[in-house]
Amino acid sequence: MSEPGLRERKKQRMYQVVSDIAVRLFLEKGFDAVSVAEVAAAAEISKPTLFRYFPAKEDLVLYRIADHEGEAARVVAEGEGPPVEALRRHFLDGLERSDPVTGLNDHPQVLAFHALLYGTPSLVARAHTHQERSEAALAEVLGGDLDARLAAGQIMAVLRVLALENWRRIAAGERVADVRADAVAAAERAFGRLAAGLPPRLQGEGE
Repeated sequence: MSEPGLRERKKQRMYQVVSDIAVRLFLEKGFDAVSVAEVAAAAEISKPTLFRYFPAKEDLVLYRIADHEGEAARVVAEGEGPPVEALRRHFLDGLERSDPVTGLNDHPQVLAFHALLYGTPSLVARAHTHQERSEAALAEVLGGDLDARLAAGQIMAVLRVLALENWRRIAAGERVADVRADAVAAAERAFGRLAAGLPPRLQGEGE
């Protein structure tokens, strides 16, 4: 019974180690300046083995945020009350924790990773694919009909814009402590407007 668990743990360690090596090289030299072969050599694996784990070069970076794919759908599925209210609470909790996914985090490694991600067109395009899958998963949880798909698109846009605004201010040199109050107010305002424009079954009351 323990063998499948061991194999899975070894697989996850491989993902983590190779991704970490790749991100380090990309931060040092630039994403476009590092080849997949160079990453494979640094990780001491063959290029075909690397591609079995990461189908595209961009996935070496996006692995860092892969666990956030479908997060909105999970929050709605596991939360209590109206979907928008559950997502509002989740985002505000993220701001309180300075969760990197909210953009409100000034740790040097987080800033460097976000600069790599947002500053590389092919990574931005790949991240958009992740977001599309997250949107589809959210739409399914919301009911799967046209209203659900429209709502999912609006919700994901709100989450993306709020996070980008926070990251841009932090990247420009502002401190988390100075941005936090504005970030909370912006989130409350955005989710309030979002809820007001959605079908009643998806709305939630702000605090």
